[in-house]
Amino acid sequence: GSGLARYRGDVAIPEGHIVAVGDVGSGKAARTIDATGLVVSPGFINIHSHAEPDAVSTAANMLPQGVTTEIINADGSGSVDIATELSNYAANGLAENIGAYVGFNAIWSDAMGDRDLRPTEAQIAGMRAVLENNLAAGAWGVASGLDYRPAYYAKPEEVVAILSAAASWRTNFPNHDRLRPEDNLSSFKGMEETIAIGEQAGLTPVVTHIKSAGRERGQAPRVLEMVAAASARGVWTAIDIYPYLAGQTALQAFLVPGWAADGGSDAMLARFKDPKIRPQLVEAAEYAMATRLGGAEGIALPTLGKRLTDIMAAENIRAGEAVLRTLERDPMIYANMTFGTESDVVAFLKYPDTAVACDCGATIENLGHPRYYGSFPKVLGHYARDTGAITLEDAVRKMTALPAAIIGMVDRGRIAPGMRADLTVFDAGMVRDHATFDAPTRKSDGVRHVIVNGVAALVDGRATNAKAGAVLRRDTHMPSRRMSTTTTTRSFNANARLPGLMVTIKAEQRAGARYATGSVMLTDARSGTVWAADRFGVLQTAKGWASLTATLKDRAG
Repeated sequence: GSGLARYRGDVAIPEGHIVAVGDVGSGKAARTIDATGLVVSPGFINIHSHAEPDAVSTAANMLPQGVTTEIINADGSGSVDIATELSNYAANGLAENIGAYVGFNAIWSDAMGDRDLRPTEAQIAGMRAVLENNLAAGAWGVASGLDYRPAYYAKPEEVVAILSAAASWRTNFPNHDRLRPEDNLSSFKGMEETIAIGEQAGLTPVVTHIKSAGRERGQAPRVLEMVAAASARGVWTAIDIYPYLAGQTALQAFLVPGWAADGGSDAMLARFKDPKIRPQLVEAAEYAMATRLGGAEGIALPTLGKRLTDIMAAENIRAGEAVLRTLERDPMIYANMTFGTESDVVAFLKYPDTAVACDCGATIENLGHPRYYGSFPKVLGHYARDTGAITLEDAVRKMTALPAAIIGMVDRGRIAPGMRADLTVFDAGMVRDHATFDAPTRKSDGVRHVIVNGVAALVDGRATNAKAGAVLRRDTHMPSRRMSTTTTTRSFNANARLPGLMVTIKAEQRAGARYATGSVMLTDARSGTVWAADRFGVLQTAKGWASLTATLKDRAG
């Protein structure tokens, strides 16, 4: 997970943790997995998940991709009570680990309804309180989808006023950027807003499922210059991406202007029937298609098995009218919409602070998009092996240690003593995706074994039906941070006296080293028992903060 070069070694796992890596000595195991010729990596962490509650008990489409952890409520969705939400997700057991963002959209909608209204001071205070309560319950950040109504109606200063309640938590703000008519539906302007809101609210901005869309296709270098400039001025900005040129969302979300949807679906459909308004909406839909998507040709309707152009031809109507008629039949119909270019995907994927996240999640349905079955293997197979766009080591880093750092996780995402035992074992020569837009549920090849919390969840490509996943919660000591670099030496010294315990830590991890060195002494003041570091794991550092994993032994061994 570090990004350093691959090497041969063994991994020893007792009781859900990694205790030794490389030369593990003469120890014997109750069970051995022969990974000769395979890659052993940390389990993949999907930080942009739309996992469904009835699917996480099997994670049948995620385990074969190597995913061991998902963070739900992406794009600001979900509940205003994540403690109850996570309990509901875990009700039938978990095949994978599940954590949650608190969704800004959920908070805003709960307080403001479907209307384009300005919040009172009391309503803003209430939304801040809900946000803080959910952070205290373990949220891994504040996710938002300002492009989606009714959160779309929130003014930037209102968003900042609410999100600033999270500043002391040192967490992150992933946002589906908002494209507005007054900005000519510019994705660049939307990403600029994400960074500005994160900066003003005191959170780490994350440009989620990044796109340089429509008329701005091919402008990835310009976007990355903006992201790098923000990081250079002290506002570290991260990115996540999935490896496809078409996204999936509600048809109306992108093609019906905000004012026309004010009040919800019934109000929107009533406006469709107004002979004075309908021509405006036809024009607005066609403008959005041309600007955001490159035209009607890029819109597919998987539940109908048709493209928008098929409806246009069958009914002999223009593109905007086809959108309105389709929505009149099903206001919540989803569409696959082509937005980008391959050169942009490659440029974004190469950027050092870009994590891989599939904008998908555990499902038992055919949702009509290949990302639900192929995202992570596609990066490993196509982009790392076949085209060499990134190295295998960097691909793994972008699926493990980097997403862990973005959301604040400290004990997953790396193979090191003291880390939790989430592991993915795959064949680098065979791993590949097979899902397509025509056959979106074809499973990928090449992921052989998956271990979740020390328990085999996938063996020889077959699910074991183990329920070893856990609900993961963040606390105040898990800051979002830039991933610790392998090119500089870092160190950490600390002494602390806790109730009945004393600890002394001196640790250093040199540039290019896989693990830290130093000493750790933990003393039980009552019994006199002393534990000392036996094997060191990884030292991670950020401003005013450090994290170290290690295994300790007492004098009896």
